[in-house]
Amino acid sequence: MDNFLVNTVVLLALVVVFGYFNEKVTRFTHEISLMLFSVILGGILVVLGIAFEGRGTVSQTLEGIQVFNLEEFLMEGVLCFMLFAGSCHMRLLDFKKHARAISLLAAAATFLGAVFYGLIFYGVGRLLGFSLTIPVCLMFGSIVAPTDPIAATSILKKFNLPPGISFIIEGESLLNDGMGVALFIFFSGMVTAGESGGFFTVMAREILGAVIVGILVTAVCFPVFRRTGDEARQIFTSLLAVALSYVLCETFGFSGAIASVVCGVLFSALRNLAEHRGNPLLTEQFDIFWEILDTLLNSILYVMLGLSFIHILQMPRVLLLSIFAVLANLAGRAGSLGVSSLFIGPLPDGYRRGAFIKLLTWGGLRGGLSVALAMSTQGMLPDEIYHIVLGGTYAIVFFTTIVQGMTMRSVYQSIQRSM
Repeated sequence: MDNFLVNTVVLLALVVVFGYFNEKVTRFTHEISLMLFSVILGGILVVLGIAFEGRGTVSQTLEGIQVFNLEEFLMEGVLCFMLFAGSCHMRLLDFKKHARAISLLAAAATFLGAVFYGLIFYGVGRLLGFSLTIPVCLMFGSIVAPTDPIAATSILKKFNLPPGISFIIEGESLLNDGMGVALFIFFSGMVTAGESGGFFTVMAREILGAVIVGILVTAVCFPVFRRTGDEARQIFTSLLAVALSYVLCETFGFSGAIASVVCGVLFSALRNLAEHRGNPLLTEQFDIFWEILDTLLNSILYVMLGLSFIHILQMPRVLLLSIFAVLANLAGRAGSLGVSSLFIGPLPDGYRRGAFIKLLTWGGLRGGLSVALAMSTQGMLPDEIYHIVLGGTYAIVFFTTIVQGMTMRSVYQSIQRSM
């Protein structure tokens, strides 16, 4: 950003004002309120810009009020901290109880969701006359397949879900980020194989290299984390681990996002292993810090997403594209959950399979990771195709966060009445 401090003040002011107004008046879920009010503010800025400029077109006005660089915010290091924060809180002992369900949902359902969405959107693209290939559509599917842990869990926790179902949903949303990134690299490798030295070379370099970096950095940093008696130093060590992993991956051409997830999962597993062996670590401040940082970064992200919503208006056939993107996403999510649930076995808390699929389909909100992955395709795809991918991703993120998020209570109540 050109003026980092000024932009930070503006964004924090919007987060505080919107959050306080929501707390006292509207009482929506925090993430929903930030995005909804930011969309409204963005629309007001467009109207004012046109009114005061008079002669300016809508497109010129939209360009003129582009204050924040969302891509820079996500891709220049912030995303790695968000991914680490989302994956460092998994409790190993609880995970063991539902390992089969969480693993299938995080891996199989994410993969099938990407494939189903990609194939559906390929058919839609052919009908609309877009020059989309199957690898590009599969890559698009991997972008919108992973669910957002912050938005989903904060909304669903309000409904006092049964503990088993609640933990499965939270576990899936925490772990499928890494799966989504891996699938994105896999399918983007198919798209760019001719330019980057071959598909398997891309896979080995980006995924395997990231995993190795994440393991090595954790092996160096976690002993300090475990042995120090200073809780502040624990936090500093974790910040060092995720930042160092990301920098090394950027230097060597690996995936910094996957390395961040690997670090988070390893920190969580090693902490739980120490607890299981009767040597629990004092990590209360660590958990509080990462929870607050995660909430702060996601709050700023939702404001920026809301303000960026107006830029979708520049795209041709945006309404039609958005409708098809949202419908394809719902169909892909429901289909992938339907297939995966057949292999999960008995569901906890007496949930029926149909109710389980309905709950996870409508509760599958998308967030910053999807937008970041979509933005990273710039330069990889022709401009027309890039704008289709970015516009479709924006549409899905806004629909799932605002529409699905605001109607989640009604859906949950209807599920409860049917059981």
